[in-house]
Amino acid sequence: MTTLVERDLSQPMRQLIRVRDHLLASDVSVAQGGHDAGPSPHDLYDAALGACISLTLLWYAKRHAIPVGPVQVRIERDAAAERDGVYRLDAVVYVSGAPGAELSSEQRTALLAAAGNCPVHRLMTHVRTEIATSLGEGDAPL
Repeated sequence: MTTLVERDLSQPMRQLIRVRDHLLASDVSVAQGGHDAGPSPHDLYDAALGACISLTLLWYAKRHAIPVGPVQVRIERDAAAERDGVYRLDAVVYVSGAPGAELSSEQRTALLAAAGNCPVHRLMTHVRTEIATSLGEGDAPL
């Protein structure tokens, strides 16, 4: 799969991100020279974890016929030690039963365990990612 990121020339720092048929934007804060016209790359990284946790929980609930209603994942970032090699994310999962259905403590425990096994969490913590960066020849293709 290919993700394409290109500069939005209408703003100083904004990037347009194309993933399949989806268009997203990323930017940096005004203090960093952008217009804050989208989440920063760090925000997108954190959001990927939150979305994966929620989707994994829902997938598990569906597979095990657990009547889940609202789900919210709150990701809190502590990047104070990032330059020292430590990037901390705290994920808090809020989940309720579907209307008229109360989740048991066993169901809630199982949902939390499933959420903790989301693929992005594993990528962030158990997989070595290898990145090769090169400079393309000529102008960027359209």
